[in-house]
Amino acid sequence: MKKLLHYFPLLLVSVCLSPAISFAQSEATLFVNGNDSHQIISKDIYGMFSEDLGQGIYGGFWVGKKSDIPNKDGIRLDLVNAFKKIHIPVLRWPGGCFADTYHWKDGIGPEDKRVGIANEDWGMVPDNNHFGTNEFMELCDMLGSDPYIAGNMGSGTVQEMSQWVAYLNSDIPSAITDLRKENGRDKPWKVQFWGVGNESWGCGGAMTPEYYSDLYRRYANFCKNYPGAPLKKIASGPNGNDIHWMDVLMKNIPHNMMWGVSLHYYTIATGNWRDKGSATQFGEDQYFGALQRALNMKTVLNDQEAVMNQYDPQKKIALVVDEWGIWTNPEPGSNPAFLYQQNSLRDALIAASTLNIFNNHADRVKMACLAQTVNVLQALALTQGKKMVLTPTYYVFDMYQVHQNATLLPLKLISPDYTFDGQSIPAVNASASRDSSGVVHISLVNLDPSKTITIKTSFGDVSWNQVSGTILTSAHFDDYNSFEDPYKVKEASFSGAKKEGNMLVVQLPPKSVVVLALK
Repeated sequence: MKKLLHYFPLLLVSVCLSPAISFAQSEATLFVNGNDSHQIISKDIYGMFSEDLGQGIYGGFWVGKKSDIPNKDGIRLDLVNAFKKIHIPVLRWPGGCFADTYHWKDGIGPEDKRVGIANEDWGMVPDNNHFGTNEFMELCDMLGSDPYIAGNMGSGTVQEMSQWVAYLNSDIPSAITDLRKENGRDKPWKVQFWGVGNESWGCGGAMTPEYYSDLYRRYANFCKNYPGAPLKKIASGPNGNDIHWMDVLMKNIPHNMMWGVSLHYYTIATGNWRDKGSATQFGEDQYFGALQRALNMKTVLNDQEAVMNQYDPQKKIALVVDEWGIWTNPEPGSNPAFLYQQNSLRDALIAASTLNIFNNHADRVKMACLAQTVNVLQALALTQGKKMVLTPTYYVFDMYQVHQNATLLPLKLISPDYTFDGQSIPAVNASASRDSSGVVHISLVNLDPSKTITIKTSFGDVSWNQVSGTILTSAHFDDYNSFEDPYKVKEASFSGAKKEGNMLVVQLPPKSVVVLALK
């Protein structure tokens, strides 16, 4: 506690040390430090993941060129328009587990000549491969997103991965570049983000970290940097907080052979992977349980970064959390292999809290990808025929886009606890940044489902005269947007913040996300 209080102005210290303990418990105190602002929050922290799984691609992004749903070259336009609004910086594809069974040459060329397959990972359903490399690259171009390719290391050859890189990035005359030109693309796309395998500890090959790190060196060696297209190679990192896996990779893989190491972490509400809980029918026990496990992301990052810091104290290797989000039981009546779930206010609170954690770890976390974008897991949007609905999580990404490529403002927060059934978590979490025009944004989350929390904020080297904001909340923590009621949970203007002297005082409603702009 002494170390924490060292950073606070005398005013806040006096509040925290006041004998009026009940007063301290009813408030949160926040200090935003503008004097130590040098770290950029990478826009790529706000990335997305779209796997060829269930209706994430087919029935999601891809409706086909003959569909009566408005589309461009088969890509669904209402989704594109919605996602362009929130500026998705990077999109990861084709998996996931599917990536290590995907052979890219099956999905190029004329549609009637493509090789149909069975999706062996997700339901053994047929896949006609009409959505392939060229279509993915067109989707990224339409979205304004950088592509992130997950290469097949599990069942694919070194040559196959090497040629895929060349197909995407090479302008040197060869049979592969001729093939790309035959398929309608003259110039290379120059894709920089390249995953060498996926979940190699599990569905990507059931490897040991020692074996994977040796194999990575071989595959990565043949993924070439073509003129004007240097690769940012990403190693398949740990499952959750597997310290040993990270230690072996950081020790065995030369650091000049990898730009980053991935990490996957999923939140469940129950602690039981066989019964993860409903997406919509849950009480405060599963509300609290899901939030508690989501906040554990901070511990996972701290532990993994500690390992990375031993080998890379200058933090040149990025930590890439390219799969994260809440995973619930599939919606009743849906194909369980399609991982289709609804999305509630609780899930939006999880997304906002997780993004706050990523922002505050911006010195090491350089990319993250929510799982997933459409119709799968914690999706931003759900589709049903011609209908589309945006989820509460979508609105979080809309509100938080102000942090993309902004300068992180370090903060110190003392929060009251949210206590349930004898267990406690911090009720409030936050992050702050200053954008290129000098506007300061503070994102605040109140996880307590019943208490309004007063937050008193002081600043170091932050000048401001006016404050405005947006809020995301609803009457119940299990509220969600349906096709029948698509706007039940959505962002609105917020007027609960004001200036009192040199302090910012915020009345943060229960179970809410608030983003403030200080000018």
